[in-house]
Amino acid sequence: MREVSAFQPNHLPIFIASTCLLLLAPPVFAVTNYIVLGRILYYVPYLSPIHPGRVISTFLGLDAVIGAITGNGGARIADLEASEADIRAGKAMLRASIILQLVSFFLFVALEAFFHRRCIRQGLVCPKPTAEANEQSKKLRRILNLMYISSGIISCRHVFRVVEVFQGTEGYLARHEWPLYVFDGAFMFANMLMLNIWNPMHYLPNDNKIYLSKDGVTQRLGPGWVDKRPFILTLVDPFDVAGLFTKKDKDRFWDHETEHPIVGQETVGGGKGPSGETAV
Repeated sequence: MREVSAFQPNHLPIFIASTCLLLLAPPVFAVTNYIVLGRILYYVPYLSPIHPGRVISTFLGLDAVIGAITGNGGARIADLEASEADIRAGKAMLRASIILQLVSFFLFVALEAFFHRRCIRQGLVCPKPTAEANEQSKKLRRILNLMYISSGIISCRHVFRVVEVFQGTEGYLARHEWPLYVFDGAFMFANMLMLNIWNPMHYLPNDNKIYLSKDGVTQRLGPGWVDKRPFILTLVDPFDVAGLFTKKDKDRFWDHETEHPIVGQETVGGGKGPSGETAV
């Protein structure tokens, strides 16, 4: 799209699409991380600070709002008939949206780190790789490391975009092509390549009702985590802050894990289950 725009500089729709796609790319890549973290929280529900299904809806909802601001701002700047006030407003909207993208993603990384810390305290994940760690601990650690690397790559790309937007159209980054290919194209390609080679979903069960017991070894098939609150309330209060004050009982199905059947390792990444297990 950027190449087409370069050969058709007077074609406004192409220029708008090129500008908006460059700014909207991070949320698209970030969605992958949202999905993976949500699946991890389903796998270890008793350490999840948020309903796993709300990871995607919360952060994707934020990205949708930010994307709307980005698109509006980009359209105002690209409009050749726009007044000076509209152009200034468009630039302000772009700057606000790019900062909000960075803040939103840092909140996601903070949620990931908070969950990781809980796993370490519970003994499910070792802070450092050790030979004594069981297979489930190694898998969790591997997935979380992949998530940190991917999040770091996306964050660097966010920072590059923040600097570019604040420099403006006359800045060095906007007037030279090589930073785009290095800090944008190369970073995103590396992230895509990494997640395809070491696919995080290979280490997680195919069914999100399968969870890891508190012993850190046994996998069980539970009823799944169902949030019985109204859907609108789950969007407004994804962390169920109100529940902390009302002390309303929650469906803690993992506290009754002996009632749930054990599943074998064949449910994870296509591997074979250990002998002697009662596989479902």
